[in-house]
Amino acid sequence: MTPQQIALIEQSYEKLSKFGDELGELFYDELFAIDGSLRDLFDGDMRRQYMKLLMTLALIVRSLHAPDALHQIVRNLGVKHVGYGVRPEHYTPFGNAFLRMLKKTLGPDYTPELSDAWTAALRTLTKIMKDVAVTAG
Repeated sequence: MTPQQIALIEQSYEKLSKFGDELGELFYDELFAIDGSLRDLFDGDMRRQYMKLLMTLALIVRSLHAPDALHQIVRNLGVKHVGYGVRPEHYTPFGNAFLRMLKKTLGPDYTPELSDAWTAALRTLTKIMKDVAVTAG
């Protein structure tokens, strides 16, 4: 990711963070609309899951300027997700749901440049997480 892409992500995150739980709810609504079978990976109170997503997103955005730290954070996240039953093929619906959530929440602020920045970030993150899944499998 370029410094400009990181800056765009950080700026958009400031807007996204104001949505709170609603952001998490919208993301999971999108995810389950894309692939309803993924709902089986979750049990219990989804509000807790919304908060986990928001906290993880904040941590990742804050770490974009520190590639080594980001890699370790995402690697650890990948290990946890293997334990939850997440498989490499689940990352495509996740990425698509995330981009759809961004488009809905940011509206006209969701520019092609911003889409490219988030897509680059998601590709980087999912590659690390998929590599962990393949190694663990």
